[in-house]
Amino acid sequence: MISFKLSDEQTMIRDSLQGFAAEVLAPKARAIDEAGDMPAEVIAQGWDFGLIAASIPEAYGGGGGDRSCLTNAVALETLGGGCASQAVAIMAPGQFVNALIDFGTEDQKAEHLTRFAGETPVAAALALQESQFGFAAEAQRTTAARSGNGWVLNGEKRLIPLGDRADHFLVLARGPDGEGLGAVEAFIVPRDATGLSLSAETGTQGLKPVPKAKMTLNEVVLPGSARLGGDAGIDAARLINQARVGAAALAVGVSRQATDFAIPYARDRVAFGEAIGKKQSIAFMLADMHIECESMRWMVWKAASLLEHNDPGAAKAAVLAQDYVRRKAVKIADDALQIFGGHGFIRDLPLEMWLRNARALTVLDGPVSV
Repeated sequence: MISFKLSDEQTMIRDSLQGFAAEVLAPKARAIDEAGDMPAEVIAQGWDFGLIAASIPEAYGGGGGDRSCLTNAVALETLGGGCASQAVAIMAPGQFVNALIDFGTEDQKAEHLTRFAGETPVAAALALQESQFGFAAEAQRTTAARSGNGWVLNGEKRLIPLGDRADHFLVLARGPDGEGLGAVEAFIVPRDATGLSLSAETGTQGLKPVPKAKMTLNEVVLPGSARLGGDAGIDAARLINQARVGAAALAVGVSRQATDFAIPYARDRVAFGEAIGKKQSIAFMLADMHIECESMRWMVWKAASLLEHNDPGAAKAAVLAQDYVRRKAVKIADDALQIFGGHGFIRDLPLEMWLRNARALTVLDGPVSV
């Protein structure tokens, strides 16, 4: 029998975050979305939970807990059930930290991890997304060419979360070994690197309050020590699949939020003499929404668990989970909106916001990672 029973620690984390998501994130979500701005106190409040610092080894000032993809998936789903945008802002630096824990050299860990172990939020970001690669994050067009003992990066990155304030970026680029996933490398790039320019991304439909940046790399010269993992490099498939599963976990939280919002309304809304929830078309729709939420959760948890244990089937499980969530999360959000009729598309209710956020999470290859 397959079981993903949570440990006592994971249950405690989920329960604590449920209260935070319901009492702090959800009430602010609409106002923050309308303003299109992420208050610093939101990130600070989320940072206080120590979700990022807890997985940092004690040698670098962290909590010394095990780095758990499944725990991160549980946390992301729970936070996403309060507000996906605020969840991204809180958890985005974890992409930089997790990659360092998984692949970094001792020198790289010593230099960077200690900064994330304190009480003050630190912004760093994964620069993964590009406007050209279409359906596959593996098809990076940003290039990294050797130059003596160092590297030269050229290319463009888009939709970088917290890119307006990050002091370091983890930039994915195609190395000199040719095409294909095996050639994808990651580089630690400081914000003030010569040749790096940043500008704000505006006009996005979903995750509107998350500050996003566009990055241009024009002959950015880096030392050899900037290559994550040193001579060993990284497992690019693992890093990319962690980003995919992280976004999927957030989308599950949004789907559950929409489903839980629609059920009471269907019980109370009376049309033609009875509650609309008693009509078969609505009842079956709600049942399907609940079933799909459970199905998505198990697929995401399975993929996260396989990634955590470096199982050979992790890549397949991550892609299957991503594909399933991409097809179902948007439908669930749209079905919830339609249960409310025309009122669901008016901005005094959060349904249209959840639909936009669900779409954003299912087209990006990961604003967060497990």
